[in-house]
Amino acid sequence: MMKLTKNQIRLIRIIIGIVVFAVLFAVEKTVGYPRYVDLGLYLVLYLVIGYDILWRAARNITHGQIFDENFLMCLATIGALGIGDYPEAAAVMLFYQVGELFQDYAVGKSRKSISALMDIRPDKAVLLVDGVESEVMPEEVKISDVIVVRAGERIPIDGVIVSGESNLDTAALTGESVPRACRVGDQILSGSINLSGVLHIRAEKEYYDSTVSKILDMVENASAKKAKAENFITRFAKYYTPFVVVSAVLLAVIPPIFDGLWLNWLSRALTFLVISCPCALVISVPMSFFGGIGAAGKRGVLFKGTSYLELIDKANVFVFDKTGTLTKGVFEVKRVLPESNRDEVLRTAAIAEKGSLHPIAVSIMSEVGDVDNAGFEVTERVGRGLEAVRDNVKILCGNARFMIENDIAMIPCEDVGSVVYVAKNGEYLGCIVIADTVRDDAKSVIAALKAEGAKTVMLTGDNDKYAAAVAAEVGIDEYKANLLPADKVVEMEAVMENKDKKDKVVFVGDGINDAPVLMRSDLGISMGGVGSDSAVEASDMVLMHDTLESVLVAKKISKKTLKLVYENIVFILIVKAVVLILGAFGIAGMWLAVFADVGVAVIAILNSMRALKTAKD
Repeated sequence: MMKLTKNQIRLIRIIIGIVVFAVLFAVEKTVGYPRYVDLGLYLVLYLVIGYDILWRAARNITHGQIFDENFLMCLATIGALGIGDYPEAAAVMLFYQVGELFQDYAVGKSRKSISALMDIRPDKAVLLVDGVESEVMPEEVKISDVIVVRAGERIPIDGVIVSGESNLDTAALTGESVPRACRVGDQILSGSINLSGVLHIRAEKEYYDSTVSKILDMVENASAKKAKAENFITRFAKYYTPFVVVSAVLLAVIPPIFDGLWLNWLSRALTFLVISCPCALVISVPMSFFGGIGAAGKRGVLFKGTSYLELIDKANVFVFDKTGTLTKGVFEVKRVLPESNRDEVLRTAAIAEKGSLHPIAVSIMSEVGDVDNAGFEVTERVGRGLEAVRDNVKILCGNARFMIENDIAMIPCEDVGSVVYVAKNGEYLGCIVIADTVRDDAKSVIAALKAEGAKTVMLTGDNDKYAAAVAAEVGIDEYKANLLPADKVVEMEAVMENKDKKDKVVFVGDGINDAPVLMRSDLGISMGGVGSDSAVEASDMVLMHDTLESVLVAKKISKKTLKLVYENIVFILIVKAVVLILGAFGIAGMWLAVFADVGVAVIAILNSMRALKTAKD
């Protein structure tokens, strides 16, 4: 037999309550029955509908939480029973339960946006030891262990593919719907789904340190750092609720001293209590932020707290790292001089560079493919270049200083980038210009930020000439070049000290060596996912997509979320203030009071749910 959910049980109670209430009300108005029968029937209906509200109010009182919405609702409805408004007491509790049902539905839908992120948690790992497979918990996998992941299974641990090839679904990590092809030697992030084939993966991190674990930790703790609007509502409710209870007591006691209409003023006080219930604010405001964080997660943007979701909208000074942030961080051969000697220059350089892990060497080898340098003895001349010698052949590959030291009559190259000069047996062959590539979206993102009035700054360790070229290409306002990691911190300190009080400074970096600067800024944003330990530890916001455009996505989601929050706050406070005044003067009855409480809460919560739609925009 299928077990009913809490909301299904509540819905059944509401339906039964509406039917019974309609019958009782109709019989009372047409046939009528003794007052004690009337009280007994409505009391039974009241208890069936509201027993959980009564229980929560009593339990919270024992825990010292007296002034909450449950207490206010119970006080108002029990008071209505006490003065003989039996139908009104039952009806108010009934409609309050309808409002609670709507709230639970809305909150549930909001939580689903977060649950979609939480579904990346792996259930198991298949360990391969001496050809034998055994199923273990992901937490039991150690570094260097080999695991087996079959088609349809989720990858439990970060690692490197040692056997097999496949396509991976990384949508849960990055929001990217296009599968990613992978093969032997590729780095794999946990949380991805293997779509085809069998993969053998060597673990490079333990589960607690893997991507999936870090994402889950960020999502689960996102509500720990509350936004100012949330803190305001918490403080507001703390003082507001006792204030309205005291006001209701004074309303019930003081006026009838002068006119003697005790029941009339007691009724107004009870109506006042129902109107003043703060649940609409308490629920709708956090839910807007919750929806915003869920929407951001679906777009590959992870926030460490709602306070950062609020802060990105106010940010007006953006400081960028260059390599890996404004540029792709991948060096490529841009030009070979002379063009007529391109192949010889590249292949000669590749003989010296083969085997080196330096980014310049990697870029040259990727352009050439492979060369035979058997028999060559390669020596690194630190800070200058490489020397390869075999028999009577001597190849020099390095910077201008290296050529001058060896009396090579080179032709200086003024191109922007790293210039590698190549000589063979004392004869200058040519040069290779290698440079990082500016990201495709860098220029448009910088332009969009500047259009909003933001100031942009670039910090880089590269030389002034290259930094100036990149800054000019993307449209950066200011730049600082030739900076060591410690110098970047000094420059960030200067930005923070010279900013206006209302300015909010954001630093955007790749998270690899920018941890001190990320932590010093008002809001640190790391790019390229959570593969970097320092990115997660130091930043307040992580961009799973390796694109700058995600910064604009985050600002858009923040702007919409805050708009919904302020709409709800203003709407709720205005309606409640108006109806409270009407209730105090006896113009608003219990039915309007129910609308001011339940109706306003439902409207505000439905408005909050619009934050979820940002993920689809």
